[in-house]
Amino acid sequence: MTTTQLLIMISLIVLGTAITRFLPFILFPAGRKTPEYVQYLGRVLPGAAIGMLLVYCLKAVNVLAFPYGLPELIALACVILLHLWQRQVLLSIAAGTIVYMLLLIFVF
Repeated sequence: MTTTQLLIMISLIVLGTAITRFLPFILFPAGRKTPEYVQYLGRVLPGAAIGMLLVYCLKAVNVLAFPYGLPELIALACVILLHLWQRQVLLSIAAGTIVYMLLLIFVF
C-alpha cells in the first residue's frame, strides 16, 4: 500500500469507530425515552449471544471418544455455578476458561 492509501484506510477506520461510538448518543439523547424495541433488544440479545456462543463452543465436542466432553462439561458447570453464586459475567467466563485450560493441560 502506498502512504496515501494507508492514510485513507486509517482515516476511514477512525471515522467508522467514532461514528459507532457517538451514534447511540445522537439517536437516543438523555432527555428522551428509549424506544421500546431498543429496550426489548437490550433484554433479549445478551441471552441470545450467550446461547450462540455456547452452541459454537460445544459443536465440536465428541462425546464418543476420550475425554468424552468432560473438560467442557466441568468448565461449563464451573461457569454456571459461579455465575449463579456471584452474578459477575467476566468472573464466570474467566474462571471457566481457566478451569478448562487447566483441565486440558494437567488432567486430560
